[in-house]
Amino acid sequence: MEKLNQKDVLHYVEQNIGTFHEKRIQSLDGLKLSKVLKRKNPYLFKAKYVLTAEQIVKGLVDAHISSNEETIFGDWLEGLSIFINGMVYGGWKSGIRGIDLEFDSNGTRNIVTIKSGPNWGNNSQIAKMVIDFKTAEKTLRTSNSQLSIVAVNGCCYGRDNKPDKGDYFKYCGQRFWEFISGDSELFIEIIEPLGYKAKEKNDDFVKSYSNMINKFTKEFTNIFCKNNGEIGWENLVRFNSEALKPKN
Repeated sequence: MEKLNQKDVLHYVEQNIGTFHEKRIQSLDGLKLSKVLKRKNPYLFKAKYVLTAEQIVKGLVDAHISSNEETIFGDWLEGLSIFINGMVYGGWKSGIRGIDLEFDSNGTRNIVTIKSGPNWGNNSQIAKMVIDFKTAEKTLRTSNSQLSIVAVNGCCYGRDNKPDKGDYFKYCGQRFWEFISGDSELFIEIIEPLGYKAKEKNDDFVKSYSNMINKFTKEFTNIFCKNNGEIGWENLVRFNSEALKPKN
């Protein structure tokens, strides 16, 4: 085990945080109004007394951004976790399906699935994770039947005060960052470098976001609004939910 060098972490963040911001913008550039309209409940907009095209468009785009950013940043934090663990324990990105990180400590092979936060999955998704852990353990023991293995679901933020889940451990927030680094304060120390050029990068994102809102509002108005400007709810619901007629 090596002592974590904070300067190395800072350098990694400064070199790689731009990837997160670039992917945020790319997710907007590839967005289509028709695609997001089909994902959203049109009855909800009517029930909430939404009256303008821009309100609907902002609701659609903001929901997409919220979901997409969590995924993008979760992937980015996974990369940071593996980098940090590699410096301290010599860990590596696992090649086993369903496992993100492997590293050895105190004679034990740790297999880790990394998630953004603690409330990441339903019962079936958690059950699949447990199956992936068991499959990974069998794979690793084909070459070393005596290998001691610990399965861990690591979550980059949040808390879980009962980490022992029987088949695996769940370490969240401070526990997770300390587990992969040996540093009990790392969960606090990484927050500052994450703001590297954040305002500059966010200004670029806001420009793309504003352009997207304007573009989609114009498109929505042309397709779904009546000549007097009123939203044509029947056309919107038909677009979203009408059964497709079978082709002859």
